[in-house]
Amino acid sequence: MSTDLSRLSLNQETVRQLSLPDLAEACLSSGIGQVGLWRAPVRAYGVERAGKLFRDAGLTVTSLCRGGFLTATDPAERARALEDNRAAVDEAAGVGTDTLVLVSGGLPDGQKDLHAARERIADALAELAPYARDRGVRLAVEPLHPMFASDRCVVSTLSQALDLAERFPAEQVGVVVDTYHVWWDDGVPAQIARAGAGGRIHSFQLADWITPLPAGVLVGRGQLGDGCVDFRAFRAQVEAAGYGGPIEVEIFNEELWARDGAEVVAEVAARYAEHAC
Repeated sequence: MSTDLSRLSLNQETVRQLSLPDLAEACLSSGIGQVGLWRAPVRAYGVERAGKLFRDAGLTVTSLCRGGFLTATDPAERARALEDNRAAVDEAAGVGTDTLVLVSGGLPDGQKDLHAARERIADALAELAPYARDRGVRLAVEPLHPMFASDRCVVSTLSQALDLAERFPAEQVGVVVDTYHVWWDDGVPAQIARAGAGGRIHSFQLADWITPLPAGVLVGRGQLGDGCVDFRAFRAQVEAAGYGGPIEVEIFNEELWARDGAEVVAEVAARYAEHAC
């Protein structure tokens, strides 16, 4: 078993109980050199201050989550969403990452047309991609498991995410390969190869699928090794597709949040070495 943690990135939400300074300290203590951040705690701490904190600690920020929610039909709601996403791009640049993760948004109230919702996402990307490009930020469209299609993300498969991303230059719009959301899809190997051939894998995230699902499915991700996802197989596929970037562990789990954060960080490093190296 390899213990090489050089590509491991710890997503902040995995240990949301830690302050940003404590997150930095825990990562360094566990040999983790990269972090993924979330907008709300970054804004609360201060965007520029957060960027300086991690730079001074020698930690690389691999992504900022999240932008998106781009499916509104109401013009005022659409304008607010675009404004918020431009702010998210600015925040990504401010903390020093080149990758903004997008959760596209679900069906608006009273709507049932998934195709039309995806087309509104494409229209929004056409406005946001040049803005992000000018600030050195890439947009990474993340497909979510189909159970989230109605309320959070009408982009449910890697194929659908690529259909959107491929309308734009690869350096502007790509995709997230998140094992929690796509492990079930037998078309994923071919879509990972497709994404890699186009240079569109902008983020690779790990979390396990555990059963029975917790009551709160949104926060039901499992620690690596506790479920049924074959992380080594996924890693082999993305690497065969040419991806050599960060491998980000992003787990939403109330049991982890209730524990000592530094202990969880150390456990993530150990589980990553055991199951993903």
